[in-house]
Amino acid sequence: MFTKVSENLKALGYQVSVFDTADQAADYLCGRIQNTTVGFGGSVTLQQMGLLEKLGKQNTVLWHWQPAEGRTGAQMREEARKAPVYLSSVNGLAETGEIINIDGTGNRVAETVYGHEQVYFIVGKNKLAPDYEQALWRARNIAAPKNAQRLNCKTPCAAEGDRCYDCKSPARICRALSVLWRPPLGARYEVVLVNQELGY
Repeated sequence: MFTKVSENLKALGYQVSVFDTADQAADYLCGRIQNTTVGFGGSVTLQQMGLLEKLGKQNTVLWHWQPAEGRTGAQMREEARKAPVYLSSVNGLAETGEIINIDGTGNRVAETVYGHEQVYFIVGKNKLAPDYEQALWRARNIAAPKNAQRLNCKTPCAAEGDRCYDCKSPARICRALSVLWRPPLGARYEVVLVNQELGY
């Protein structure tokens, strides 16, 4: 199912790896990422894969979802910003190659665009859409409401769980959007595709 998107991503300049299972993808990442500092973006995919624990055996992993003792989430985000390696998932991946993320704090969209030596996107098959418009629709109308529900936000999308209402709520988490048309200059980018549903 990943043939078209793999070809397009490679043509755009990404390295691409494909795995049948999340466990295989995790083993691959553990083999590639060793003896370094790794920053994590907010990601249910990374959480489901147990990557904090797995990569933490041979790396220093910085994740604001699970702050180190005596650290705040904000401090962990700042430390993750300086890590050589950064991991994230996506809210939508177009088969044509566009990578889309929506963010509330902005750390994830910022970190996947600039500041690291190596960026990995780990993407389950549920994130795939045929083209840019449908990938953006998915990010706004599937991923964002589910994340708002997870965070117990007081927003229309969290209450209904059905779509984006482009709300004016102070609790709105859709505050920044990034679209990568190609891998930004100055870093290595790899997309790790997994033939399982992962995250939102």
